Amino acid sequence: MLTQPVLVLNRLWQAVQVTTARRAFTLVYGGHAQIVDNSNGSYQTHDFLSWSDLSARYTGDDVVQTVTFRIRIPKIILLLIYDKIPRREVKLTRQNIYERDKCTCQYCGKHFDRTQLNLDHVVPRDQGGRMTWENIVCSCIPCNTRKANRTPEQAGMKLIRKPERPKWRPAIHATFSKQRDESWAHFVDVAYWNVELGD
Repeated sequence: MLTQPVLVLNRLWQAVQVTTARRAFTLVYGGHAQIVDNSNGSYQTHDFLSWSDLSARYTGDDVVQTVTFRIRIPKIILLLIYDKIPRREVKLTRQNIYERDKCTCQYCGKHFDRTQLNLDHVVPRDQGGRMTWENIVCSCIPCNTRKANRTPEQAGMKLIRKPERPKWRPAIHATFSKQRDESWAHFVDVAYWNVELGD
């Protein structure tokens, strides 16, 4: 039970990460966070004692039993002093390159299914090209074949857009979508659409 996922909100009620119930209890007991409850349709916060009192009347299975009392596993906690969203670097992954380039060949401009795209080094590796955001683009198979082991200039081709490191942060959506509780929906959906874009 203590490994159950708990959504963490900053003090501005923005989703910032997922933690374990064990860590959530530690933060709440230490006075660094409060538990957010939406069981009656409105968001209320509880410290450790008030949550313990509320848990005494709770009949569900998602509880931790101690020697002297039982306490319900929280779904969401609110940090009392942290008001930031963690900055995370966007990882250079195949999926994130497809996202950045919107599954569009960066040479012909046509949209493709991911299975019909390659990742192309703008400056080929044997000419000193590196595996960086600024040197990798989506390319359809015909354009990739035509370009071969040359730069776009050498192949007589042009990029439709200069490749850059993305300024968006997919961390919140990617992290939360794997282990989402329905009580998180409001906070996770708001976080996905309203997280500040850029550095």
